[in-house]
Amino acid sequence: MMETGSPFLDTIFLLRKEECITLFSDLQEISTKEEIEAGDYFETEFEKERLEFLSDQLSCHKETAVWAGKVLYHSAQLYLIRENTEKNIEKLIPKFKGTRNISSILSADLSLRFLPQVIAALNAVDPVDTLIPVLEDILTIFHYSGVGYDLDLKNVDWKEELKDNTYRKLYLERIVEKKDYKLAEIPLINKLLVAEFGMHKDAFWRELKIITEENQ
Repeated sequence: MMETGSPFLDTIFLLRKEECITLFSDLQEISTKEEIEAGDYFETEFEKERLEFLSDQLSCHKETAVWAGKVLYHSAQLYLIRENTEKNIEKLIPKFKGTRNISSILSADLSLRFLPQVIAALNAVDPVDTLIPVLEDILTIFHYSGVGYDLDLKNVDWKEELKDNTYRKLYLERIVEKKDYKLAEIPLINKLLVAEFGMHKDAFWRELKIITEENQ
C-alpha cells in the first residue's frame, strides 16, 4: 500500500507489511474516514490469512479489527508521547465492548499480535508504567495474540476455549511457533500437542516435556 498521509493508516500498513513501526511526535485524532478505510484494509488482510487456515465459516469482524488497530497505534505512540496523556489513556486505549468469539479473536489478532513487543518496549523504559497493565488486560482477553508473552491465564477453561477445530489448530501452531513452554505444559494443551506431533515430536519440539498424571 502507498502512503496515505494518515499516521494511523500508514502505521498499520507499515507494521503489517514490514513489521516495523513509525513513531510520530504528536497524537492525532483518528477520523471516521480513516476507521472505515482501516476496516476495509483489515477485511482484505483477514481474507488473505483465512485462505491459509481454510475455513469458510469465519469472516472479519471489522469493528473489532479497527478497535485493535487503534489500541496498537495509540499504545505505540504513547511509548514516545507521555506528556499530559495520563488522563486520556482510557480514551486512547478503550476497553473491548464487543462479543468475544473466534471471528473477533482472529480479527483483533491482525494488530494485537504485535502488542507484546510494544509492552516489552514500554517495560524496558519504565517497568511500573501504568499503561502496561492496561495492555496486559487486553492481551489476557485476546490471549491468542499474547502467546509467547507471560500472561495470567489461570481462569481460562481450555476445553471450552479450544473446542473449535480451526481455532484450536491455529492456537497450537502459535504455541509451537513461539515455543511457549508455559502454555505447552498445561495438561490439556500438552496432550493435544503430543497428539498432533505423533511420532515426529522430536522433529517439531524436542525439548517439550510430555506431561503425564505422574509429573503434573
